[in-house]
Amino acid sequence: MPWEKQYDQTDVVERAMHAFWARGYEGTSVADLVKATGINRGSLYTAFDGKRGLFVEALRHYDRRHRSDFLDKISRKHEPVESVIAVFDAAAAGIGKNGKPAGCLLVNTALELSPHDPEIGMLVQASFQEVEAFFGRMIENGKESGALSPSLTSAKTAKALLSLFLGLRVLARSGADQSTRETITSQARAMLE
Repeated sequence: MPWEKQYDQTDVVERAMHAFWARGYEGTSVADLVKATGINRGSLYTAFDGKRGLFVEALRHYDRRHRSDFLDKISRKHEPVESVIAVFDAAAAGIGKNGKPAGCLLVNTALELSPHDPEIGMLVQASFQEVEAFFGRMIENGKESGALSPSLTSAKTAKALLSLFLGLRVLARSGADQSTRETITSQARAMLE
């Protein structure tokens, strides 16, 4: 009789994502993953080719849920300029809320693994490029609607906003106070005035 998996793969990846997000790749052992996901070591290796394979799936899952879907939702809910500010506000306010670890799994991974793992580095860079592209689209849309000055340089401003945003995420992970986080958000707003 063929072996049948007895777990929901999406749930396993979600649970693993939270473990990696809280402790990082190196800080999360296979035993931690077994405990977090509820599947045994053998199933973990069979389904994901081990810890690294599960990490890559968790990183992709995070990127979909916490970057792609989030930016999509924000852009549908807000006007272009306010979409950019809402991204910063959410990052500044969401520190460790709703059971989520501080910081951003993609940013944490950029610092921990990207310099040493080209495949993971490419995943992280692709995600950062998508955030920058989102900022660029919102700036262009704001210029078209008249909410932003036509002289604002979209590409340079989007790069600067990405840098501020990544800095905010790093500071959030390191425990920056609310005042610091609000200052970064205010600076992002000032760039769009």
